[in-house]
Amino acid sequence: MKTALIILAAGKGTRMNSDLPKVLHPLAGVPLLVHAMQSGASLDPEKTVIVAGHGAAEVRKAALAHDATVTVTEQTEQLGTAHAAAQARDALQDFDGTAIVLFGDTPFVRPETLEQMTEALRSHDVVILGFEADDPARYGRLITRGDDLERIVEFKDATEEERAITLCNSGVVACDARLLFDLIDAIGNDNASAEYYLTDIVSLARARDLSATVVTCDEAETLGINTRAELAQAEAAFQARARATAFEDGVTMPAPDTVHFAFDTVVGRDTVIEPNVVFGPGVTVESGAQIRAFSHLEGCHVSRGSVIGPYARLRPGAELSEDVRIGNFVEIKNAQIGQGTKVNHLSYIGDATLGSGTNVGAGTVTCNYDGVMKHHTHIGDNVFIGSDTMLVAPVHIGDAAMTASGSVITSDVEPGALALARAHQVEKPGMAVKLFEMLKAKKARNQRGS
Repeated sequence: MKTALIILAAGKGTRMNSDLPKVLHPLAGVPLLVHAMQSGASLDPEKTVIVAGHGAAEVRKAALAHDATVTVTEQTEQLGTAHAAAQARDALQDFDGTAIVLFGDTPFVRPETLEQMTEALRSHDVVILGFEADDPARYGRLITRGDDLERIVEFKDATEEERAITLCNSGVVACDARLLFDLIDAIGNDNASAEYYLTDIVSLARARDLSATVVTCDEAETLGINTRAELAQAEAAFQARARATAFEDGVTMPAPDTVHFAFDTVVGRDTVIEPNVVFGPGVTVESGAQIRAFSHLEGCHVSRGSVIGPYARLRPGAELSEDVRIGNFVEIKNAQIGQGTKVNHLSYIGDATLGSGTNVGAGTVTCNYDGVMKHHTHIGDNVFIGSDTMLVAPVHIGDAAMTASGSVITSDVEPGALALARAHQVEKPGMAVKLFEMLKAKKARNQRGS
């Protein structure tokens, strides 16, 4: 069955009190919108249409950055959910299959739930995602008779009897795409908000002797984000699930509440993650690694048996082979580190390739940027880089070579060679005592003058 996604992302999010469009507020390292896109992507949709509105240019940029194949269309006036969904019509005019309407500010709908909805379409014309609410509050209510969904009533338009119903509407809809737009055309705005409600498609479908039903999910899946407090609650919910999954996958975390995962973090079994570790997007850690306290990882790959930190930073493009050691206050960016290599103290390695069995001394810097362009440093196998070495890229250090501590290396070093590049030491006997006496006398004169 062919599937298309329509993701509604046009709302301003006034209650967020922000210049940033609501769907671009970050959750687990990426915008809320990306979570909705990821959930729907599990269905392998033929087309995905994002309906943007407030901050459309920013929403378009974020959507295309995550998936360059999506179509972004704009709702210039916010006239309700049906009006928003209708903006996807042109993008889907040649599409023949199922359309699923999702919301960019509802990040937790599970792929399994969407699959249940598409399965329900085999025996019904319209499928709505609902949930039993502990506190129905102002949610729309689902009016059912057995397995049949008769209509959806918005809270503002509901009677007291209807408000007592606890089966609530999430807003997520599955329907044949052509039927969806046909039903949308028949929707009016004769309601308390004078808006075009997508939920009206149920009563319109029933009036045509078409069938509608409800697929239910846990209320937590339908959590919509409208305030910063709700965003914080969503982050806490995501992290709790991510930590539980990590435990189930065989990961050790002595202080799990202090470990923060991104939406796509992958960690192998028998890995130990110490307190206060933060994972940004795009991190894979293989089995048996150790991520020590207060480390930050983003866009990197850590192989089996490696030890990272404490207080280490791995930036995008860091690719670590097996049994690598990255120590305290070391930053790695866009660099490949060979098997068994150690960068243990106070160093920056960027835009570089390091071979296997190499040792990088404390305070080493790959000087990769000339103010305009980035340049590459290549360090071979079994190299010893002395402490406080400045490697001015582009530069190549051959296998089994060595640099002396305090050197500034500006030229290639042959394999097996020792490179020394530092000023000659000059010693002046007694000068330190004379200098201190002169400085103390000057200080005393200044104090008398004040």
